[in-house]
Amino acid sequence: MGKYNERTFDDIQIGEKAEFTKTITQTDDTLFAGISGDFNPVHIDEEYAKSTQFKTRIVHGAFTSALISAVLGMKLPGPGCIYGGQEIRFTAPVHFGDTVTAHAEVIKKYTKKDGKLKFLEIKTQVIIDNCVYDPNHNGKVAADGVATILMMK
Repeated sequence: MGKYNERTFDDIQIGEKAEFTKTITQTDDTLFAGISGDFNPVHIDEEYAKSTQFKTRIVHGAFTSALISAVLGMKLPGPGCIYGGQEIRFTAPVHFGDTVTAHAEVIKKYTKKDGKLKFLEIKTQVIIDNCVYDPNHNGKVAADGVATILMMK
């Protein structure tokens, strides 16, 4: 299996699940703004954000979806895969200090080109475990979608 514990297409079973949990800090999101170049004021300017429907700054949606990349690239299927695509909807805001969990579940396996290309479809969700801004957000889905994964082995 090598030093990275790479799994093969045949190793992966429909219904397998994995998750990755993180508490998102303001520093995390500020660094994401610098890396991505997305300085939308709803993320970085509290006075501006107060005038929006959110009433405070929110975490970048793309940062929230990056947690899906973490669960896919490191856990399911993990090293040995290529993140080929993602359909996603952002359905609830995430705030600085919130703890969220990215969930992944294999829902389909298929091949193309006479079996030379091997793909997984993975249901992806980021769920708010603990919202510091509004406890009514606890348990809400912040991001919902399906990822397409190319397996290298």
